[in-house]
Amino acid sequence: MKRIPSLARFGTFAGVLFLALLSLVFLVTWSIWFIIPLALFGVLSLMGIYDVFQEKHSILRNYPVMGHMRFFFEGIRPEIRQYLIESDQDEEPFSRDDRSLVYQRAKGQEDARPFGTRMRVYDAGYSWVTHSVQPVHITDSDFRVRIGNDACKQPYDASIYNISAMSFGSLSANAISALNKGAKMGGFAHDTGEGGVSRYHRDGGGDLIYEVGSGYFGCRTEDGQFDPQKFQDQASSNQIKMIELKLSQGAKPGHGGMLPASKISAEIAEARDIPMGQDCVSPAAHSAFNTPIEMMEFLGQLRELSGGKPVGFKLCIGHQREFMCMVKAMLETGVVPDFIVVDGTEGGTGAAPLEFANHIGMPMIEGLTFVHNTLRGAGIRDQVKLGAAGKVVSAFDIARCLALGADWCNSARGFMFAVGCIQAQACHTNHCPVGVATQDPTRQRALDVGHKSQRVARFHRNTLKALAEMTGAAGLDNPSEFLPRHLMLRQGDNSMVQGDEVYGYLPEGYLLDDKAPDFRGNKTRWDRAQASSFAPFD
Repeated sequence: MKRIPSLARFGTFAGVLFLALLSLVFLVTWSIWFIIPLALFGVLSLMGIYDVFQEKHSILRNYPVMGHMRFFFEGIRPEIRQYLIESDQDEEPFSRDDRSLVYQRAKGQEDARPFGTRMRVYDAGYSWVTHSVQPVHITDSDFRVRIGNDACKQPYDASIYNISAMSFGSLSANAISALNKGAKMGGFAHDTGEGGVSRYHRDGGGDLIYEVGSGYFGCRTEDGQFDPQKFQDQASSNQIKMIELKLSQGAKPGHGGMLPASKISAEIAEARDIPMGQDCVSPAAHSAFNTPIEMMEFLGQLRELSGGKPVGFKLCIGHQREFMCMVKAMLETGVVPDFIVVDGTEGGTGAAPLEFANHIGMPMIEGLTFVHNTLRGAGIRDQVKLGAAGKVVSAFDIARCLALGADWCNSARGFMFAVGCIQAQACHTNHCPVGVATQDPTRQRALDVGHKSQRVARFHRNTLKALAEMTGAAGLDNPSEFLPRHLMLRQGDNSMVQGDEVYGYLPEGYLLDDKAPDFRGNKTRWDRAQASSFAPFD
């Protein structure tokens, strides 16, 4: 009797066996239509028999047939959470409020909110922009920033909001086409990602930022080294406006990648300039340079080969001293990049090891503040424009970045939402339900390039209109005038601070002044940094 409750877990299996036998009896003695339930319960019975004897899953051995329900609900858990359980403010990783805002602006729908804010304005972490009693009406929201210092022969007037790096291969052909055509309509830039310049980037006609990663895709030799001639041929295109050397990306800094041969199509091979039938490896580090000085010399070479176009690099801050090594190399070689893009650990990717996504890399706000103040301390901030990337989807996100030192912002997932991404988080499976992050031709067919490109342009335009309204409310004429003091941050339930108390600008040239105080240990790091090596100088 004691074993009866224990054996009850086989009740479902026993039930389908009984119903299969009963269907067989009725099939023989009563009606041919019982072949339908016989087929159904027969399949379930065979499944149960397999479950009992298989060795991989303990749940299925103990709960044959019924145990499959656990795996079914686990498979649809993200959808259940997103549509039924998740609140509007839960960030998984983007909240429903953020996604809805992008969808509404991309569709040109009303994005106003009735009945007041739903945010907990008295909780720690809440932040806001201070407004003026004399607001300004701004009519032109096409905000631009000129990128290119004195060494640049072809400066670029970029929008202050652009499409961040996403490679063809990670995104579908239709998604790339829609993004680039939208960028063309809206007059903003589209970063190619490290996967190279594909035919879909070119066909759209939009301005491109050519990202050169450690795999040197599109400008590589057969053994994966940098090829100057191929780069020159690539960079000479009028469509390419800037060159971006990728050191690291926020979601997986310090981590390389490998695209299996099975996933390499003829179009991906064409864009990356790689052979078919071989795994495509993206090393964690560059082979073209090993020291900060060599890195600056390589940037100088890219500038020369591109005909004097703006050249810079993108990174997520790790060892702060290593970035100071780069800045010292700028001073020593005289090669100062035209721009630097600061990515944050909150940035997105098609796939990354969980530890890298969660626990490696500096968040964008702290990284941006550090880079901005380091360049100020070295006296070269006026020569380098700063871009910021990492969950920037609203006008407030842009305003906050500009206040903390950025000159412009990039967004990847924001523009993915604009082309129809629903945050299914299936980017790495090739089963994207809306055709954005897949190479399956039947799935990406669902993404209509003409319609989605208009949504991309509309999202950009409406976001900058909202930024203009926010800027005017602060009493400013241009978003570039935002400063840390225009931000307020709540540190606790009963305390708030002004932005410059937490993220203030440090004095120009303080790192070069022996008499200047050591702000936040930066001078100590500066003394340990050397232009000749990324290793610490003791």
